Amino acid sequence: MVISMQKYRCVICDYIYDPEKGDPENGVEPGTRFEDLPDEWLCPLCGVGKDQFAPLSEEKTEAKTITKEALDMFCYQCSQTARGTGCTVKGVCGKEPTVARLQDNLLFAIKGISAYLYHARELGYSDDEVDAFLEKSFFSTQTNVNCDAGNFVELALEAGHMNIKTMQLLKKAHIETYGEPVPTEVPVGAVKGPGIVVTGHSLKNLEELLKQTEGKGINVYTHSEMLPAHGYPGLKKYKHLVGQLGGPWFDQKKTFAKYPVAILGTSNCVLLPKDEYKERMFTSGVAQLPGVQHIEDNDFTPVIEKALELGDLEEEPQETVLTTGFGASTVLSLAPKIKELVEAGKIRRFFLVGGCDSPLPQAKYYTEFVEKLPQDTVVLTLACGKYRFNDMDLGDIEGVPRLIDLGQCNDAIVAVDIAVALTELFGVELNELPLTMVLSWMEQKAAAILWSLLALNIQNMYIGPIIPGWANEDIVNVLVENYGLTPIGDPEEDINKIMG
Repeated sequence: MVISMQKYRCVICDYIYDPEKGDPENGVEPGTRFEDLPDEWLCPLCGVGKDQFAPLSEEKTEAKTITKEALDMFCYQCSQTARGTGCTVKGVCGKEPTVARLQDNLLFAIKGISAYLYHARELGYSDDEVDAFLEKSFFSTQTNVNCDAGNFVELALEAGHMNIKTMQLLKKAHIETYGEPVPTEVPVGAVKGPGIVVTGHSLKNLEELLKQTEGKGINVYTHSEMLPAHGYPGLKKYKHLVGQLGGPWFDQKKTFAKYPVAILGTSNCVLLPKDEYKERMFTSGVAQLPGVQHIEDNDFTPVIEKALELGDLEEEPQETVLTTGFGASTVLSLAPKIKELVEAGKIRRFFLVGGCDSPLPQAKYYTEFVEKLPQDTVVLTLACGKYRFNDMDLGDIEGVPRLIDLGQCNDAIVAVDIAVALTELFGVELNELPLTMVLSWMEQKAAAILWSLLALNIQNMYIGPIIPGWANEDIVNVLVENYGLTPIGDPEEDINKIMG
Protein backbone atom coordinates (compact mmCIF):
# COMPACT_ATOMS: atom_id res chain seq x y z
CA MET A 1 0.00 0.00 0.00
CA VAL A 2 1.32 3.44 -0.95
CA ILE A 3 1.18 6.03 1.85
CA SER A 4 0.12 9.48 0.64
CA MET A 5 2.85 12.09 0.97
CA GLN A 6 0.67 14.97 -0.21
CA LYS A 7 2.08 18.33 0.79
CA TYR A 8 -0.22 20.98 2.27
CA ARG A 9 0.11 24.77 2.07
CA CYS A 10 -0.94 27.26 4.72
CA VAL A 11 -3.32 29.66 2.98
CA ILE A 12 -2.34 32.43 5.40
CA CYS A 13 1.46 32.51 5.19
CA ASP A 14 2.40 30.01 2.42
CA TYR A 15 4.26 27.68 4.78
CA ILE A 16 4.31 24.18 3.28
CA TYR A 17 3.95 21.07 5.40
CA ASP A 18 6.03 18.29 3.84
CA PRO A 19 5.20 14.84 5.28
CA GLU A 20 8.66 13.56 4.40
CA LYS A 21 10.25 16.21 6.64
CA GLY A 22 7.53 16.39 9.30
CA ASP A 23 7.87 19.10 11.94
CA PRO A 24 10.44 17.72 14.41
CA GLU A 25 10.74 20.98 16.37
CA ASN A 26 7.10 20.57 17.36
CA GLY A 27 7.13 16.83 17.94
CA VAL A 28 6.04 15.64 14.47
CA GLU A 29 8.28 12.89 13.14
CA PRO A 30 9.32 12.71 9.47
CA GLY A 31 6.91 10.51 7.54
CA THR A 32 3.80 11.83 9.29
CA ARG A 33 0.94 12.45 6.86
CA PHE A 34 -0.92 15.74 7.15
CA GLU A 35 -4.09 13.78 7.92
CA ASP A 36 -2.35 12.18 10.91
CA LEU A 37 -1.18 15.43 12.49
CA PRO A 38 -2.71 16.03 15.95
CA ASP A 39 -5.78 18.28 15.95
CA GLU A 40 -3.91 20.80 18.10
CA TRP A 41 -0.98 21.08 15.64
CA LEU A 42 -0.40 24.64 14.45
CA CYS A 43 1.43 26.17 11.52
CA PRO A 44 5.00 26.74 12.79
CA LEU A 45 5.24 30.00 10.87
CA CYS A 46 2.00 31.87 11.61
CA GLY A 47 0.25 29.72 14.24
CA VAL A 48 -3.06 28.93 12.50
CA GLY A 49 -4.70 25.50 12.73
CA LYS A 50 -4.97 22.64 10.25
CA ASP A 51 -8.23 24.03 8.89
CA GLN A 52 -6.23 26.82 7.22
CA PHE A 53 -4.22 24.39 5.06
CA ALA A 54 -5.01 23.22 1.53
CA PRO A 55 -3.47 20.46 -0.61
CA LEU A 56 -0.50 21.82 -2.54
CA SER A 57 -0.69 21.73 -6.32
CA GLU A 58 2.28 20.27 -8.16
CA GLU A 59 3.32 23.59 -9.70
CA LYS A 60 3.80 25.28 -6.34
CA THR A 61 6.23 23.18 -4.35
CA GLU A 62 8.82 25.57 -2.97
CA ALA A 63 8.37 25.71 0.80
CA LYS A 64 8.49 29.01 2.55
CA THR A 65 11.25 29.11 5.12
CA ILE A 66 10.47 30.03 8.69
CA THR A 67 12.14 33.40 8.41
CA LYS A 68 10.61 36.69 7.46
CA GLU A 69 12.00 39.41 5.26
CA ALA A 70 11.42 42.46 7.39
CA LEU A 71 10.27 45.62 5.67
CA ASP A 72 11.91 48.78 6.92
CA MET A 73 8.41 50.27 7.13
CA PHE A 74 5.03 50.17 5.46
CA CYS A 75 2.85 53.21 4.93
CA TYR A 76 0.16 53.84 2.33
CA GLN A 77 -1.97 56.49 3.98
CA CYS A 78 -1.48 59.29 1.40
CA SER A 79 -1.53 59.67 -2.40
CA GLN A 80 2.25 60.15 -2.55
CA THR A 81 2.83 56.55 -1.50
CA ALA A 82 5.61 54.89 -3.50
CA ARG A 83 4.44 53.18 -6.70
CA GLY A 84 0.89 53.77 -5.50
CA THR A 85 1.18 50.71 -3.24
CA GLY A 86 3.20 51.67 -0.16
CA CYS A 87 6.41 53.22 1.12
CA THR A 88 8.64 50.43 2.41
CA VAL A 89 12.12 51.99 2.66
CA LYS A 90 11.45 55.64 3.49
CA GLY A 91 8.38 57.80 3.16
CA VAL A 92 8.08 59.98 0.06
CA CYS A 93 7.10 62.66 2.60
CA GLY A 94 10.49 62.19 4.28
CA LYS A 95 9.22 60.03 7.15
CA GLU A 96 11.95 57.74 8.47
CA PRO A 97 11.23 54.01 9.05
CA THR A 98 11.64 54.31 12.84
CA VAL A 99 9.08 57.12 12.92
CA ALA A 100 6.64 55.02 10.88
CA ARG A 101 7.07 52.12 13.28
CA LEU A 102 6.65 54.33 16.34
CA GLN A 103 3.46 55.72 14.79
CA ASP A 104 2.20 52.16 14.35
CA ASN A 105 3.15 51.37 17.93
CA LEU A 106 1.23 54.39 19.19
CA LEU A 107 -1.83 53.34 17.20
CA PHE A 108 -1.63 49.85 18.69
CA ALA A 109 -1.40 51.26 22.21
CA ILE A 110 -4.37 53.59 21.79
CA LYS A 111 -6.41 50.76 20.27
CA GLY A 112 -5.76 48.87 23.51
CA ILE A 113 -6.78 51.89 25.59
CA SER A 114 -9.94 52.22 23.49
CA ALA A 115 -10.94 48.63 24.29
CA TYR A 116 -10.77 49.22 28.05
CA LEU A 117 -12.47 52.61 27.71
CA TYR A 118 -15.30 51.00 25.71
CA HIS A 119 -16.04 48.47 28.45
CA ALA A 120 -15.91 51.19 31.12
CA ARG A 121 -18.37 53.29 29.10
CA GLU A 122 -20.71 50.27 28.87
CA LEU A 123 -21.05 50.60 32.64
CA GLY A 124 -21.45 54.39 32.59
CA TYR A 125 -17.84 55.44 33.30
CA SER A 126 -15.71 57.77 31.15
CA ASP A 127 -12.71 60.09 31.40
CA ASP A 128 -12.32 63.37 29.50
CA GLU A 129 -8.52 63.44 29.84
CA VAL A 130 -8.17 60.01 28.23
CA ASP A 131 -10.58 61.01 25.45
CA ALA A 132 -8.49 64.12 24.72
CA PHE A 133 -5.30 62.06 24.64
CA LEU A 134 -6.80 59.66 22.11
CA GLU A 135 -7.73 62.59 19.85
CA LYS A 136 -4.22 64.05 20.06
CA SER A 137 -2.57 60.69 19.42
CA PHE A 138 -4.65 59.79 16.38
CA PHE A 139 -4.06 63.27 14.95
CA SER A 140 -0.30 63.00 15.49
CA THR A 141 -0.09 60.00 13.11
CA GLN A 142 -1.69 61.79 10.17
CA THR A 143 0.41 62.69 7.13
CA ASN A 144 2.75 65.66 7.57
CA VAL A 145 1.85 66.28 11.23
CA ASN A 146 4.63 64.78 13.36
CA CYS A 147 7.87 63.14 12.22
CA ASP A 148 9.79 63.44 15.49
CA ALA A 149 10.85 59.98 16.70
CA GLY A 150 11.66 61.25 20.19
CA ASN A 151 8.23 62.78 20.57
CA PHE A 152 6.58 59.51 19.55
CA VAL A 153 8.47 57.74 22.33
CA GLU A 154 7.14 60.41 24.72
CA LEU A 155 3.63 59.86 23.34
CA ALA A 156 3.99 56.10 23.83
CA LEU A 157 4.96 56.63 27.48
CA GLU A 158 2.07 59.05 27.87
CA ALA A 159 -0.16 56.35 26.36
CA GLY A 160 1.15 54.06 29.09
CA HIS A 161 0.05 56.52 31.77
CA MET A 162 -3.32 57.02 30.07
CA ASN A 163 -3.78 53.26 29.92
CA ILE A 164 -3.10 53.01 33.66
CA LYS A 165 -5.77 55.63 34.20
CA THR A 166 -8.17 53.75 31.91
CA MET A 167 -7.55 50.39 33.60
CA GLN A 168 -8.15 52.06 36.98
CA LEU A 169 -11.41 53.45 35.61
CA LEU A 170 -12.54 50.04 34.34
CA LYS A 171 -11.57 48.35 37.60
CA LYS A 172 -13.58 50.95 39.50
CA ALA A 173 -16.53 50.32 37.15
CA HIS A 174 -16.33 46.55 37.67
CA ILE A 175 -16.01 46.74 41.47
CA GLU A 176 -18.70 49.38 41.98
CA THR A 177 -21.07 47.42 39.71
CA TYR A 178 -20.31 43.81 40.67
CA GLY A 179 -18.30 43.95 43.89
CA GLU A 180 -14.63 43.11 44.40
CA PRO A 181 -13.68 39.64 43.16
CA VAL A 182 -13.21 36.82 45.65
CA PRO A 183 -11.29 33.56 45.08
CA THR A 184 -13.63 31.14 43.33
CA GLU A 185 -13.21 27.59 42.05
CA VAL A 186 -14.59 27.10 38.54
CA PRO A 187 -15.22 23.58 37.18
CA VAL A 188 -14.35 22.96 33.53
CA GLY A 189 -16.81 20.82 31.57
CA ALA A 190 -20.48 20.40 30.73
CA VAL A 191 -23.38 19.72 33.04
CA LYS A 192 -26.77 18.31 32.05
CA GLY A 193 -29.08 20.82 30.36
CA PRO A 194 -29.26 23.41 27.56
CA GLY A 195 -26.32 25.80 27.49
CA ILE A 196 -24.89 29.11 26.34
CA VAL A 197 -21.13 29.76 26.28
CA VAL A 198 -19.95 33.37 26.51
CA THR A 199 -16.54 34.52 25.30
CA GLY A 200 -14.88 37.93 25.21
CA HIS A 201 -14.51 40.58 27.91
CA SER A 202 -17.85 42.36 28.42
CA LEU A 203 -19.11 41.71 31.93
CA LYS A 204 -22.08 43.95 31.12
CA ASN A 205 -23.19 41.66 28.29
CA LEU A 206 -22.74 38.60 30.52
CA GLU A 207 -24.79 40.22 33.28
CA GLU A 208 -27.67 41.03 30.93
CA LEU A 209 -27.63 37.48 29.58
CA LEU A 210 -27.67 36.03 33.10
CA LYS A 211 -30.66 38.19 34.01
CA GLN A 212 -32.58 37.12 30.91
CA THR A 213 -31.80 33.39 31.31
CA GLU A 214 -32.62 33.20 35.01
CA GLY A 215 -35.30 30.59 35.69
CA LYS A 216 -35.26 29.24 32.13
CA GLY A 217 -33.29 26.07 32.87
CA ILE A 218 -30.31 27.21 30.77
CA ASN A 219 -26.75 26.79 32.01
CA VAL A 220 -24.32 29.61 31.20
CA TYR A 221 -20.62 28.90 30.74
CA THR A 222 -17.63 31.18 30.33
CA HIS A 223 -14.82 30.81 27.82
CA SER A 224 -11.35 32.36 27.65
CA GLU A 225 -11.15 35.91 29.09
CA MET A 226 -14.64 35.63 30.59
CA LEU A 227 -13.39 33.17 33.24
CA PRO A 228 -12.71 35.88 35.88
CA ALA A 229 -16.43 36.79 35.86
CA HIS A 230 -16.97 33.88 38.26
CA GLY A 231 -15.15 35.82 40.99
CA TYR A 232 -17.44 38.86 41.03
CA PRO A 233 -20.19 38.61 43.70
CA GLY A 234 -22.68 40.41 41.47
CA LEU A 235 -22.26 37.75 38.79
CA LYS A 236 -21.54 34.59 40.77
CA LYS A 237 -24.87 35.05 42.57
CA TYR A 238 -26.53 33.64 39.46
CA LYS A 239 -26.61 29.90 40.16
CA HIS A 240 -26.94 29.04 36.47
CA LEU A 241 -23.44 30.46 35.81
CA VAL A 242 -22.16 26.93 36.15
CA GLY A 243 -18.59 26.76 34.87
CA GLN A 244 -16.12 27.04 32.02
CA LEU A 245 -15.86 25.40 28.60
CA GLY A 246 -12.50 25.39 26.84
CA GLY A 247 -9.50 27.59 27.49
CA PRO A 248 -7.80 30.44 25.61
CA TRP A 249 -9.31 32.35 22.70
CA PHE A 250 -7.63 30.32 19.96
CA ASP A 251 -9.18 27.00 21.05
CA GLN A 252 -12.69 28.26 20.25
CA LYS A 253 -13.09 26.51 16.90
CA LYS A 254 -12.42 23.19 18.60
CA THR A 255 -14.44 24.01 21.75
CA PHE A 256 -17.44 25.54 20.00
CA ALA A 257 -17.63 22.66 17.54
CA LYS A 258 -17.48 20.12 20.39
CA TYR A 259 -20.38 21.49 22.47
CA PRO A 260 -23.82 21.92 20.78
CA VAL A 261 -24.76 25.10 22.65
CA ALA A 262 -25.55 28.68 21.72
CA ILE A 263 -22.43 30.88 21.58
CA LEU A 264 -22.14 34.58 22.40
CA GLY A 265 -19.06 36.62 21.46
CA THR A 266 -18.94 39.92 23.33
CA SER A 267 -15.70 41.63 22.26
CA ASN A 268 -12.36 40.95 20.58
CA CYS A 269 -10.95 37.41 20.45
CA VAL A 270 -13.82 36.06 18.31
CA LEU A 271 -12.66 34.06 15.30
CA LEU A 272 -14.39 33.48 11.98
CA PRO A 273 -16.64 30.53 12.83
CA LYS A 274 -16.71 27.08 11.29
CA ASP A 275 -19.82 26.23 9.30
CA GLU A 276 -20.70 23.51 11.80
CA TYR A 277 -21.53 26.05 14.53
CA LYS A 278 -21.98 29.31 12.60
CA GLU A 279 -25.79 29.25 12.79
CA ARG A 280 -25.73 28.95 16.59
CA MET A 281 -23.23 31.76 17.15
CA PHE A 282 -24.18 35.35 18.02
CA THR A 283 -22.24 38.56 18.65
CA SER A 284 -22.96 41.62 20.78
CA GLY A 285 -21.44 45.00 21.47
CA VAL A 286 -18.50 45.87 19.24
CA ALA A 287 -18.00 42.29 17.99
CA GLN A 288 -19.29 41.46 14.48
CA LEU A 289 -18.75 38.40 12.25
CA PRO A 290 -19.96 37.85 8.68
CA GLY A 291 -23.05 35.64 8.52
CA VAL A 292 -23.46 35.68 12.31
CA GLN A 293 -26.51 37.30 13.91
CA HIS A 294 -25.68 40.44 15.90
CA ILE A 295 -27.62 41.17 19.07
CA GLU A 296 -28.80 44.75 19.43
CA ASP A 297 -29.60 46.53 22.71
CA ASN A 298 -28.69 43.46 24.79
CA ASP A 299 -31.91 41.65 23.87
CA PHE A 300 -30.65 38.06 24.00
CA THR A 301 -33.96 36.43 23.07
CA PRO A 302 -32.52 34.82 19.88
CA VAL A 303 -29.62 33.34 21.88
CA ILE A 304 -31.98 31.94 24.50
CA GLU A 305 -34.31 30.47 21.87
CA LYS A 306 -31.38 28.82 20.10
CA ALA A 307 -30.07 27.31 23.36
CA LEU A 308 -33.48 25.79 24.14
CA GLU A 309 -33.87 24.53 20.57
CA LEU A 310 -30.50 22.74 20.73
CA GLY A 311 -31.53 20.78 23.80
CA ASP A 312 -29.47 19.30 26.61
CA LEU A 313 -25.75 18.87 26.88
CA GLU A 314 -24.72 15.59 28.42
CA GLU A 315 -22.97 15.58 31.78
CA GLU A 316 -19.22 15.06 31.55
CA PRO A 317 -16.55 14.55 34.21
CA GLN A 318 -15.32 17.90 35.53
CA GLU A 319 -11.83 16.80 36.39
CA THR A 320 -10.23 20.22 35.99
CA VAL A 321 -11.05 23.02 38.42
CA LEU A 322 -9.60 26.50 37.87
CA THR A 323 -9.32 29.12 40.62
CA THR A 324 -9.81 32.78 39.77
CA GLY A 325 -10.95 35.98 41.51
CA PHE A 326 -7.95 37.15 43.51
CA GLY A 327 -8.63 40.87 43.91
CA ALA A 328 -6.10 43.29 45.36
CA SER A 329 -7.82 43.23 48.78
CA THR A 330 -7.62 39.43 48.96
CA VAL A 331 -3.93 39.35 48.10
CA LEU A 332 -3.03 42.28 50.36
CA SER A 333 -4.91 40.72 53.27
CA LEU A 334 -2.01 38.27 53.24
CA ALA A 335 0.56 41.11 53.47
CA PRO A 336 1.74 40.39 57.04
CA LYS A 337 2.22 36.70 56.23
CA ILE A 338 3.95 37.53 52.93
CA LYS A 339 6.37 39.85 54.73
CA GLU A 340 7.10 37.17 57.32
CA LEU A 341 7.74 34.52 54.65
CA VAL A 342 9.95 36.77 52.55
CA GLU A 343 12.03 37.86 55.52
CA ALA A 344 12.39 34.21 56.59
CA GLY A 345 13.59 33.25 53.10
CA LYS A 346 10.58 31.00 52.51
CA ILE A 347 9.41 33.11 49.56
CA ARG A 348 12.42 34.11 47.48
CA ARG A 349 10.71 35.71 44.50
CA PHE A 350 7.40 36.68 42.94
CA PHE A 351 6.76 36.31 39.23
CA LEU A 352 4.06 37.98 37.17
CA VAL A 353 3.65 35.55 34.27
CA GLY A 354 0.84 36.46 31.92
CA GLY A 355 -0.63 38.56 29.16
CA CYS A 356 -2.24 37.62 25.85
CA ASP A 357 -1.78 33.98 24.91
CA SER A 358 -0.60 33.20 21.39
CA PRO A 359 -0.94 30.06 19.28
CA LEU A 360 2.72 30.34 18.25
CA PRO A 361 4.78 27.26 19.16
CA GLN A 362 7.19 29.46 21.13
CA ALA A 363 4.43 30.13 23.67
CA LYS A 364 5.06 26.69 25.18
CA TYR A 365 7.86 28.51 26.97
CA TYR A 366 5.42 29.82 29.59
CA THR A 367 4.22 26.34 30.55
CA GLU A 368 7.78 25.11 30.97
CA PHE A 369 8.82 28.26 32.81
CA VAL A 370 6.15 27.90 35.49
CA GLU A 371 6.71 24.12 35.74
CA LYS A 372 10.42 24.64 36.43
CA LEU A 373 10.11 27.46 38.99
CA PRO A 374 11.51 26.66 42.46
CA GLN A 375 9.02 25.81 45.21
CA ASP A 376 9.86 29.02 47.10
CA THR A 377 8.38 31.27 44.40
CA VAL A 378 4.87 32.68 43.88
CA VAL A 379 3.25 33.23 40.46
CA LEU A 380 0.79 36.03 39.80
CA THR A 381 -1.03 35.75 36.51
CA LEU A 382 -3.72 37.42 34.43
CA ALA A 383 -5.32 37.51 30.97
CA CYS A 384 -5.51 34.44 28.73
CA GLY A 385 -1.77 33.79 29.03
CA LYS A 386 -2.67 32.00 32.27
CA TYR A 387 -4.15 29.09 30.30
CA ARG A 388 -0.61 27.89 29.66
CA PHE A 389 -0.43 26.78 33.30
CA ASN A 390 -3.56 27.68 35.32
CA ASP A 391 -4.56 24.03 35.60
CA MET A 392 -1.36 23.25 37.53
CA ASP A 393 -1.53 22.56 41.25
CA LEU A 394 1.38 24.59 42.60
CA GLY A 395 0.23 24.31 46.20
CA ASP A 396 0.91 27.05 48.74
CA ILE A 397 3.60 28.39 51.04
CA GLU A 398 2.15 28.36 54.56
CA GLY A 399 -1.24 29.51 53.34
CA VAL A 400 -0.07 31.84 50.54
CA PRO A 401 -1.14 30.31 47.18
CA ARG A 402 1.71 29.82 44.75
CA LEU A 403 -0.60 30.54 41.78
CA ILE A 404 -2.75 33.67 41.99
CA ASP A 405 -5.09 34.55 39.10
CA LEU A 406 -5.77 38.30 39.16
CA GLY A 407 -8.30 38.32 36.28
CA GLN A 408 -8.63 39.75 32.77
CA CYS A 409 -5.90 41.60 30.87
CA ASN A 410 -7.15 44.97 32.18
CA ASP A 411 -6.52 43.61 35.69
CA ALA A 412 -2.85 44.32 35.07
CA ILE A 413 -3.75 47.36 37.17
CA VAL A 414 -4.37 44.99 40.10
CA ALA A 415 -0.84 43.64 39.69
CA VAL A 416 0.48 47.21 39.68
CA ASP A 417 -1.52 48.04 42.83
CA ILE A 418 -0.15 44.95 44.57
CA ALA A 419 3.42 45.78 43.54
CA VAL A 420 3.08 49.35 44.84
CA ALA A 421 1.66 48.04 48.13
CA LEU A 422 4.60 45.65 48.45
CA THR A 423 7.05 48.54 48.04
CA GLU A 424 5.43 50.18 51.04
CA LEU A 425 5.39 46.89 52.96
CA PHE A 426 9.12 46.31 52.45
CA GLY A 427 10.21 49.96 52.30
CA VAL A 428 11.90 49.62 48.89
CA GLU A 429 11.55 51.03 45.39
CA LEU A 430 9.53 49.21 42.72
CA ASN A 431 12.59 47.79 40.94
CA GLU A 432 14.07 46.61 44.25
CA LEU A 433 11.19 44.20 44.91
CA PRO A 434 11.84 40.44 44.55
CA LEU A 435 9.53 40.54 41.51
CA THR A 436 10.12 39.67 37.86
CA MET A 437 7.61 40.16 35.06
CA VAL A 438 7.50 37.59 32.27
CA LEU A 439 5.08 38.89 29.66
CA SER A 440 3.30 37.28 26.73
CA TRP A 441 1.69 39.39 24.05
CA MET A 442 -0.64 38.81 21.13
CA GLU A 443 -2.40 42.03 20.21
CA GLN A 444 -2.90 45.72 20.78
CA LYS A 445 -4.09 45.68 24.39
CA ALA A 446 -0.81 44.02 25.34
CA ALA A 447 1.03 46.90 23.64
CA ALA A 448 -0.87 49.36 25.83
CA ILE A 449 0.00 47.38 28.97
CA LEU A 450 3.67 47.10 27.96
CA TRP A 451 3.90 50.89 27.67
CA SER A 452 2.12 51.25 31.02
CA LEU A 453 4.82 49.14 32.66
CA LEU A 454 7.54 51.07 30.84
CA ALA A 455 5.91 54.35 31.93
CA LEU A 456 6.32 53.12 35.52
CA ASN A 457 10.01 52.53 34.68
CA ILE A 458 9.80 48.83 35.51
CA GLN A 459 13.12 47.26 34.61
CA ASN A 460 14.33 43.88 33.37
CA MET A 461 11.04 42.47 32.13
CA TYR A 462 11.01 39.42 29.86
CA ILE A 463 8.82 39.43 26.75
CA GLY A 464 7.68 36.80 24.24
CA PRO A 465 6.75 34.69 22.43
CA ILE A 466 8.47 36.95 19.86
CA ILE A 467 9.70 40.53 19.73
CA PRO A 468 6.86 42.80 18.51
CA GLY A 469 6.99 43.26 14.74
CA TRP A 470 6.84 47.06 15.00
CA ALA A 471 10.12 47.15 16.93
CA ASN A 472 13.08 47.52 14.57
CA GLU A 473 16.69 47.40 15.72
CA ASP A 474 16.69 51.07 16.77
CA ILE A 475 13.57 50.66 18.92
CA VAL A 476 14.73 47.37 20.44
CA ASN A 477 18.06 48.96 21.37
CA VAL A 478 16.28 51.80 23.19
CA LEU A 479 14.04 49.35 25.10
CA VAL A 480 17.01 47.18 26.05
CA GLU A 481 19.34 50.01 27.02
CA ASN A 482 16.78 52.04 28.98
CA TYR A 483 14.56 49.33 30.46
CA GLY A 484 16.50 46.06 30.25
CA LEU A 485 13.65 44.49 28.25
CA THR A 486 14.75 40.94 27.41
CA PRO A 487 13.36 38.42 24.90
CA ILE A 488 12.46 35.06 26.44
CA GLY A 489 14.99 32.31 25.83
CA ASP A 490 15.34 28.87 27.38
CA PRO A 491 13.02 28.60 30.44
CA GLU A 492 15.57 26.96 32.72
CA GLU A 493 18.37 29.32 31.72
CA ASP A 494 16.11 32.34 32.23
CA ILE A 495 15.08 31.10 35.69
CA ASN A 496 18.67 30.53 36.72
CA LYS A 497 19.60 34.02 35.55
CA ILE A 498 16.69 35.63 37.41
CA MET A 499 17.16 33.65 40.61
CA GLY A 500 20.91 34.31 40.61
